[in-house]
Amino acid sequence: MSDGGVPEDAEGVAPVIPLFGGRRAAARRADTADSTTAAAAATGRDAGDAAPIDLVPRWRSTWHDDRPEPAAAAAPVRGPRFVADTGDDRGEGDVEPDPAEQVEAAERMLLKKLRARQLSVSEARSALVAYELPAVDVEQLIDDCLRRGYLDDARLAEQLIHAGSERKGQGRRAIAQTLSARGIPRDVVDVALAEQPDDDAERALEFARTKARQLSHVDEAAALRRLMGQLSRRGYPGSVAATAARAALAENRSGGGVRFR
Repeated sequence: MSDGGVPEDAEGVAPVIPLFGGRRAAARRADTADSTTAAAAATGRDAGDAAPIDLVPRWRSTWHDDRPEPAAAAAPVRGPRFVADTGDDRGEGDVEPDPAEQVEAAERMLLKKLRARQLSVSEARSALVAYELPAVDVEQLIDDCLRRGYLDDARLAEQLIHAGSERKGQGRRAIAQTLSARGIPRDVVDVALAEQPDDDAERALEFARTKARQLSHVDEAAALRRLMGQLSRRGYPGSVAATAARAALAENRSGGGVRFR
């Protein structure tokens, strides 16, 4: 046998060259085993328990990457969770509001509104609805305002009648509609109107005179139609509006205010 483990008399066979030294590598491994056994005997351990010493270099591929493994991606940071708004502002730890404090808050609100403008009793009740007070508390607040004179439907009706007749030139029908829209009871409206003079014809004529001067460039039929429409929108009956419109246009025609073609 040759050093490479090939018979010497083999002809035509290429010799096998050991990669790691052939017999010399085997001899070194044997020496290493003997050294391991001796070391184990010296320490009182079995030779099989001793860790072998690998003197033969291990083969590595040329493409092996010695760089460290990349760190794992950090977990995404989650923001705060939001709870859908259910319309209820009270939290789990909130307590129910004090009924007395609710009444006081409603009273302050009502007095603030009354300082800004006069309210009817119906309007005051409507303003208190937002506070969801018991009926007995609502009536108590209304009674207190009535006793102090803060609420007075009759006085409010007189003020609205004066504003409608003197400043706006309205007739009784338009004034009655205004009082009803403010929530004043019908019986209070009837009493307030009954105390006023029945002078719709005079007030209609006075209003028609102020408007007739602005219709000088319009023919007679168009001027009459426009003037009657203005009077009707202010609550004057049709007959009263027609009479006042014709009289006002006739006065302007004789005075040269309106020229008819």
